[in-house]
Amino acid sequence: MDTRRTRPFLLLAVTAALLTGCGGEPDGSFDAQPGTPSPTCLRHQEQQPGGQYTGGQHSDPRAVLEMMRFYTANGTKAFCDGEPPTDADRRWMELYTTLGGDASHLPPQAAKR
Repeated sequence: MDTRRTRPFLLLAVTAALLTGCGGEPDGSFDAQPGTPSPTCLRHQEQQPGGQYTGGQHSDPRAVLEMMRFYTANGTKAFCDGEPPTDADRRWMELYTTLGGDASHLPPQAAKR
């Protein structure tokens, strides 16, 4: 096999996969703990907010409303591991308040660093 001929195609395929999201990159989705509609504690967010939440006019309204609903209903609960919010958690909480959410719906330790 002539690698001079296949290398450009391989590079093109890898580039296309990364651009279309098939490369396994996180999409910045909020984990609203769907398996537990009324959680007793919060799990830490593993991803930073993505474009579907921060894209302004191009945001996904359903995704944004799900995140807002989650914090409004559950945000004052402690984290399951007893630890303070991570940087990712803080970014989500900041986004919640930036979008009009009431900070009183967030965990008490959210303001502490």
